[in-house]
Amino acid sequence: MGIIETTRILGAEVQKDERFLEFAKAKLAVDNDEALQKNIGEFNIIRMNLEQEMAKEDRDEEKIKEINENLRNIYTSVMSSDAMLKFNTAKAALDAILNDINSMIVQCVEGADPQTVEPETHSCSGSCSSCGGCH
Repeated sequence: MGIIETTRILGAEVQKDERFLEFAKAKLAVDNDEALQKNIGEFNIIRMNLEQEMAKEDRDEEKIKEINENLRNIYTSVMSSDAMLKFNTAKAALDAILNDINSMIVQCVEGADPQTVEPETHSCSGSCSSCGGCH
């Protein structure tokens, strides 16, 4: 069995994992939430309006401030919706397992024993200024 076939097996196993299943369920809920999708569309339109206003040579700072406030309000509405909160939680859990898998593969490529390799643990302070690079 080659690398590609083994990767397909790993992909199938990921899709069986509870974290993936929760992510897929949460993504479907976000996609099917009409009010949330309407707000996301509105957010994108407001963001484009803000970009257009900021690109003008004779831009109206008061108008920019107003558009920015509208953008913040709709963003808060989108991000605080129940469906989006569940989606972000599920996505973080799935991202964590994918990062663990990637970490283990990278370690193997660097010569670690595939039978004993463990995911690397990182402590991220959240401040990129003190970071030596993303993990």
